[in-house]
Amino acid sequence: MAQTPRSSTQATTEAITGDGIVPSLAELVALRALAQGRRPPRRGQHGVQGHALSNLRGRGMEYAESREYAAGDDARHIDWRLTARSGKAHTKLFQAERERLTLVVADTAPALYFGTRVRFKSVQAARAGALAAWLAARDGDRIAALRGALQEAPVAPASGQRGALRVLDALVRWYAQPPKDDAGLAKALEHARRLLRPGSRVIVLADPASVLAVPAPLWAGIGQHHDAVVLLLTDPLERRPPAARLPFSLDGERLELALDAAAVRQRWLQAFDAPMQGALALLQRQRIRAQPLSSDDPADAWLALLDGPARRTG
Repeated sequence: MAQTPRSSTQATTEAITGDGIVPSLAELVALRALAQGRRPPRRGQHGVQGHALSNLRGRGMEYAESREYAAGDDARHIDWRLTARSGKAHTKLFQAERERLTLVVADTAPALYFGTRVRFKSVQAARAGALAAWLAARDGDRIAALRGALQEAPVAPASGQRGALRVLDALVRWYAQPPKDDAGLAKALEHARRLLRPGSRVIVLADPASVLAVPAPLWAGIGQHHDAVVLLLTDPLERRPPAARLPFSLDGERLELALDAAAVRQRWLQAFDAPMQGALALLQRQRIRAQPLSSDDPADAWLALLDGPARRTG
């Protein structure tokens, strides 16, 4: 069977890998070549097309002040509160935000520190977050990261290689082992909401069950005001278990799970695939782009989400 030729960029990034159990800084740094090799956003006659924006952000606009409405002003920008108080029509004025913020939100649920193919889901999460950081650095964004923690502060926003490396260092720490102080994805998103401004990009790395545990109004706020992408980490064994008796080792004892029995397979899929489908449906309702990301997928398997409209991907 003929093999699909690999690009030199793919070959370079694949040559630097860790043990698949703990993310290494070297493999996350190597993903920079993959980000730089990706085609930048298309630019038309009147600016950038799609979600990736230029340094002069059309979507990231900061409120500056309000003044009395004048003929020719955009009616969509009417300041209704001031108009009601003053009795005269007023319109809002905005100034362009010149640097967009890309925020990586890392779920550190214990279920992520597991894998049967190529690498742990936690390592795949770190790789996806690193690629997002390098893309943000390439596009001139400020880059930040956080997880659900009660004490640890977010990685502060910074631009360029410095900002990306700080995020990579945090991803290596967070995904080396389950943090003892994990407070959940909902807490991480509450922190994110205070850090973000309209027009920011949010990349969420999450277990499907963690997504379902977040209140829907919190997702609604994220989806309404920001360019949000959620990557749902999974493992091939979870979604496509073999129809066979599967041996496990638990506390030194050997166990067998009869996945060749229809009832057992049904309970397995209910435990693993049903949360995935539920998370995808929830995020679709909130107009948030989402996609499963398997532990054996290429690091860039999700990048098409950055270019398209909100949609469900199964």
